[in-house]
Amino acid sequence: MDDALSFESLLSKARHAAQKAMDDHARGEYDEFALHGGVAFERLAKAVLVSKNPAYLVEMRNGNSDMLLYLCGDLELKADKVRTVGASEAIKRIRRMKVLPEDAQLDQLIDLRNGTAHTTIGDQAKALLPTLAENVEALLKHLGQPLGAFWGRWTSAVHVAVDKERDEIQRDVEIRIKQARHLFEDRFKGLPEGAKEKILKEPHRGEGMLIGPITMKNGDKILFIVASVPCPACGGKASMTLTPVTQPDATADMAADSFQCHLCGLELNNPIEIRASGVDTDGALLPSTVSIKQTSAPSDIRLGETRVG
Repeated sequence: MDDALSFESLLSKARHAAQKAMDDHARGEYDEFALHGGVAFERLAKAVLVSKNPAYLVEMRNGNSDMLLYLCGDLELKADKVRTVGASEAIKRIRRMKVLPEDAQLDQLIDLRNGTAHTTIGDQAKALLPTLAENVEALLKHLGQPLGAFWGRWTSAVHVAVDKERDEIQRDVEIRIKQARHLFEDRFKGLPEGAKEKILKEPHRGEGMLIGPITMKNGDKILFIVASVPCPACGGKASMTLTPVTQPDATADMAADSFQCHLCGLELNNPIEIRASGVDTDGALLPSTVSIKQTSAPSDIRLGETRVG
């Protein structure tokens, strides 16, 4: 039998595809996540079948026994003649063996990977990370394989994805923090030692306007404040917008409304996500005397390009 269909080869290829899927998800490339996630699970499912009996990879078609003989080592076949079961059939077989439970969302991931789901792939695939993680965990447990060796640097994010003790928002935010942290680290691969530390100390402005702390007013009314806070993903200086929750004057109570880090790309879009992230809102660096007063209506406010000098 071809070494490409051995247990070790299938497991290794599944591991590689799964980690690519996690990279895709972190970059927001959800179509690619569906593709690589589906490939990863197909290969892992086939590894399960091979671990029991290589003959379980046989595609039952046309009554031809060549593949059966090939997989059992009693017939030679050219590479272009080798055919095994597809992902859906492989999953169906391990479900009949009671190795894997029924899961409509896993079926949807495979359909998205195959291009048979009539939907916008990215919109559906984004939410299927926990589904992939849970089903992979079930197969690895059956095989006696460690999660850490399979997922590599994404192991902690996967643990969060399957943690039922956290609510959906907490899981989503913590996964996004870990994704932003890994993507930030990736930027410094191959660069001289100390490059990351220099950027964190003196962030550049090439990827967006770094604002804060600053107050935006319309007359005496506070419209919003941009504060500076440490980013929970990369540790750099991030911007957090606060808006009034009481009367919008100098005595207004302010509440965190949104968060953005231009260094690692982490964005938090509402107060609930900010709380879930653990951002130190109480320790935010607020403006002291800097303010911009606008006499026009708030809808007319424009922030132009910042320039040195």
